[in-house]
Amino acid sequence: MNFDFANIQQQIAEDKNQIASVQDLERLRLKYLAKKGIIAELYAALGSLPPEQKALVGKNANIWRQELEAFIAAKKTDLAKAAPTLGGTAIDVTLPGVALPLGHAHILTTVMEDICAIFEKLGFAVVEGPEMETEFNNFDGLNIPPEHPARDGLDTFYVEIPDPAAPGKKLLLRSQTSPMQIRVMREHQPPLAVVVPGKVYRPDAVDASHSFMFHQIEGLLVDKDVKFSDLKGLLTSFCRKFFGTDIRMRLRPHYFPFTEPSAEVDISCYLCGGKGCSVCGRKGWLEIMGCGMVHPNVFQAVGYPPDVYTGLAFGLGVERIAMLKYGIKDIRLFYDGDERFLRQF
Repeated sequence: MNFDFANIQQQIAEDKNQIASVQDLERLRLKYLAKKGIIAELYAALGSLPPEQKALVGKNANIWRQELEAFIAAKKTDLAKAAPTLGGTAIDVTLPGVALPLGHAHILTTVMEDICAIFEKLGFAVVEGPEMETEFNNFDGLNIPPEHPARDGLDTFYVEIPDPAAPGKKLLLRSQTSPMQIRVMREHQPPLAVVVPGKVYRPDAVDASHSFMFHQIEGLLVDKDVKFSDLKGLLTSFCRKFFGTDIRMRLRPHYFPFTEPSAEVDISCYLCGGKGCSVCGRKGWLEIMGCGMVHPNVFQAVGYPPDVYTGLAFGLGVERIAMLKYGIKDIRLFYDGDERFLRQF
């Protein structure tokens, strides 16, 4: 048997130069030092070789084995030092990762985004405002002066921060998203159309249908010659898009200080089709929002010229809409953090 020692030596050198990982090092060990490796084959062939070749083959086999063992030990140390570590423990970056469970948007976030998306397609811009407001924006500018009885139901939490625009008064946590009507109209001239999602705060006792913090979406459209029929058509389009094309809508006269005329918006019960059930209180209708034409006093408060512009406004509670659409009976479920409830949506 003839052995090309120069070729074997060159192959070993090339294989050693290609080592870049622990896996490469293991493949090198198996190729040369395993029971069926090249070095083992050389030792096995010694018994059949003539005496003049045994010494040469045995010498080279021993040299290569010792060099490879020393190289593998040193290279293993070098690779361990170069490997990323976590808390002092080496990390094998070639191992498959551990998949983490993915979360998803909260049901209230999803409902707010769905509602805003509908109005965006109808030409409205989505804007957000501060949760800490001035008393003027939250009350006075919306035609709710200090002596107005409507303040009893809307009065909110005041904070120990002075209002820089009104000496002697403090800022408050907004009790509705309507203050953004004042901010938007002060900053922009008509035509304008915006929806305003966000948190609001009221000193309500927490029960199945009330919370001291909840979410609203305010809508405002101002231009020349805006009519009540535009409001009805706009909200009809929204209700059919959000609740389904079979939904019927009606408007009932109501009172809001910042709109005149004002109305409550009802839709036919999505469960019984208007026949009457436990969800709708046997009435066949579900109340979903309030609306109306912007009061002239609000235009006066923001500096719009009288008798030039008209506008429509509406406001809805996100929790109420979500409860009606998905049959949720307790508002506290949205905030308890129970994953069994949240995973359903």
